[in-house]
Amino acid sequence: MANSPQSKKRARQNVTRFAINKARRSRIRTQLRKVEEAIASGNKDAAQAALRAAQPELMRGVTKGVIHKNTAARKVSRLASRIKVLG
Repeated sequence: MANSPQSKKRARQNVTRFAINKARRSRIRTQLRKVEEAIASGNKDAAQAALRAAQPELMRGVTKGVIHKNTAARKVSRLASRIKVLG
């Protein structure tokens, strides 16, 4: 349990930051799921549109420190290559 005023404030900040990061992660996962569903349906145009919508969300997660830069780049790259294969 936090005792000093500084540690009490830090505990409050951690709760707030956890909620914000959780919401960001959830938004990112939702966007990725939409891309996956578009790929699964075989609709190349819808998949490209979904990826274009997901990319800024992923990069925002990177700048906010929710996910690592290489993780975001890897996800975008793999999704883009899967979309490229679609006929």
